[in-house]
Amino acid sequence: MWESQVRVTGMHCAACALMVESVLIATKGVLVARVSAATGLASVTWSNQLTKPSRWLIATQAVGYSLQPITDTALFHKNNHETRLALWRWLVAGFCMMQVMMYAAPAYFAGPGEITPDIIRLLRWASWVMCLPVIFFSCGPFFRHAWSDFRHLRISMDLPVALGIVITFVLSMAATFEPQGWWGQEVYFDSLTMFVFFLLTGRWLEQILRDKTSGALVNLMQRLPISVERLLPHGGSERIALRYLRLGDVVRVLPGEAFPADGLIVQGDTFADEALLTGESQPVARRLGDLVIAGSYNISAVVEMRIDRLSEDTRYAQIVALMRCASIEKPHLVMLADRVAKPFLNFVLLAAAVAAGFWWSTDPTRALMAAVAVLVVTCPCALSLAAPTAMLTSAGWLARNGVLVRHLQAIESLAKVEVVIFDKTGTLTEEKMDLRAVYTRQEVTKSEALKIASALAQYSLHPFSCALVLAANQTIDTASNSLAAYRLRDVTEIPGQGLQGQLEGDSVLNLRGWLRLGSAQYCGDDTLPEDVKRLVLSDQGGWIAQFEFDETVRTNAGNAVKALEKLGLTVQILSGDSNAAVKRVADKLHLSVARGGCTPQHKLAHLQALQQQGYKVLMVGDGLNDGPVLAGADVSIAMGTSVPLAQGQSDFAIPAGQMHMLPNMVIHARRTMAIVKQNLSWAVIYNTVCIPLALLGWIPAWLAGLGMAMSSLLVLANAMRLTQFKKLP
Repeated sequence: MWESQVRVTGMHCAACALMVESVLIATKGVLVARVSAATGLASVTWSNQLTKPSRWLIATQAVGYSLQPITDTALFHKNNHETRLALWRWLVAGFCMMQVMMYAAPAYFAGPGEITPDIIRLLRWASWVMCLPVIFFSCGPFFRHAWSDFRHLRISMDLPVALGIVITFVLSMAATFEPQGWWGQEVYFDSLTMFVFFLLTGRWLEQILRDKTSGALVNLMQRLPISVERLLPHGGSERIALRYLRLGDVVRVLPGEAFPADGLIVQGDTFADEALLTGESQPVARRLGDLVIAGSYNISAVVEMRIDRLSEDTRYAQIVALMRCASIEKPHLVMLADRVAKPFLNFVLLAAAVAAGFWWSTDPTRALMAAVAVLVVTCPCALSLAAPTAMLTSAGWLARNGVLVRHLQAIESLAKVEVVIFDKTGTLTEEKMDLRAVYTRQEVTKSEALKIASALAQYSLHPFSCALVLAANQTIDTASNSLAAYRLRDVTEIPGQGLQGQLEGDSVLNLRGWLRLGSAQYCGDDTLPEDVKRLVLSDQGGWIAQFEFDETVRTNAGNAVKALEKLGLTVQILSGDSNAAVKRVADKLHLSVARGGCTPQHKLAHLQALQQQGYKVLMVGDGLNDGPVLAGADVSIAMGTSVPLAQGQSDFAIPAGQMHMLPNMVIHARRTMAIVKQNLSWAVIYNTVCIPLALLGWIPAWLAGLGMAMSSLLVLANAMRLTQFKKLP
């Protein structure tokens, strides 16, 4: 199976998104398709044994939509062209509207007999002429999409809009050409141009607001430069496209440019802006030999960097993959609104027919204008945009503050959290620990113990293992004390306990059987006290060495815990470390519920017990043994340099230094869901009130167009309030 992420062009409402989804899923070989109306992105999972991308691309083109790779540079220019064309359509509609209103003004303000019939006819003919550019240019997208809907027997928001425009124009044109006909003497050119102008204004502003709501996501996904200056081996340089870069290349990066890949600075010193990638709001110093990451910006000076990681191997690519998945995902509320959109549009057409039938016998003109008002005033777009715009805005704000959102649904879940469970090591405490002391049995030296232990520890990403390997590298002279004598096979890691492996070759220490590195209990020694942080190395003959570490609670952990408790949340600690070590951290943070010696099964059982009592649980962790409980929690957060398994099971990922974001995330999620509820309430109230008024003929066409435009704009503007959220200090 393959997963392709593409941008959909020609889509403008939830009904369009549902149509694209249905066409993709109906294509043989396409297994899963998700399309977001709010972002215009789609994710297609397909089997290369059953289909080719060209087949499902052609299938969507046949119904009027185009799919293009997100990374296609031509798409950027095409979008710019479409944006300029939309602006011209809006300007033409606005100019013609003002002219038509000028021609219509005398009829509104003049008294009976003050204007002769020939002048009235002249003004109407002038209005008709000024409507022609609106109909044949400004309304082009409405008619094109409506015709595509008609040909493919589907319905979207443009079909009722186009029907309303055509009915109004034909009715007014008939009254202009033949004033004595059954259609009456009234013309509605002013209403027509006004509601077209209002609709185009609404869509223009809607697009701007949509870009802003997902702006941080888009900015994050489009930070890499199109081309780079590569230095040649024998002097000089050349400008090449990013895709032609190779590992080991040296490139020159100017101030204001983004670093194109992960690598090391080999010439110069500068400051880098890594805010969207790490959450660090202040520029960070990057000097000779320092690592720079793709997507961060060079701020202060020209530097040269060596390319060490490219494309999918960079941290930037992994972040972008997470954010793209989040921007396409459909939370439960969004799927519910999407399911309502298509039946709602069918109801609109039926209601318009009812309005026309009700008034036809008494006043055919009023019947047609009532039908137009019903077609135009109803707004399923507001309903379908209510949830995704708010959630995408929230995800954008989180991205700007260094929080990666894997699942939009998690924002809704985070707002309902009641209990927060922390892992301890590497989450509440610093990832880096210092080796304080080494104790060995009589025939083993400290150097030998470190070599044996680090040979095992290198197979793990646990903070203790990393600290042990770092200490060994710093203290052992590898030239004179080769690690080659301690090759291991069949190394396995028992989550929450330790490592085990078989030593290969002869050993001067006569080590016997399996070697173990981990907790005292795992290594077969229950007599050791738990008052210090330690790892034990043992073989079948007993303990070989003990390694004691210093552990430091994160500086911002206390404030984060206090803030979470002020929000009404219960905070607990579950850790695989010793009870004594866990209690020390809990005492510093003033937490009463803290348990040590927890295996992954113990953590999961504790979480499930809370869930069975009706609590919504947030799990925050970073280690290998947090995978099962992260997956089982209602919502989960991976912190720091989390191992891949922990990141894969989490809903959010945040840098270790951003623990203060935890309470901010909860507050922001609650505010997001409050705005979603406001948007949904407004959309329901608006349609409930306006549809009956339109059926009664009390809403003119121009007001219907204004109402439809303002309904969607209000939903988007309300969501934009989330960008102004102020973080807790």
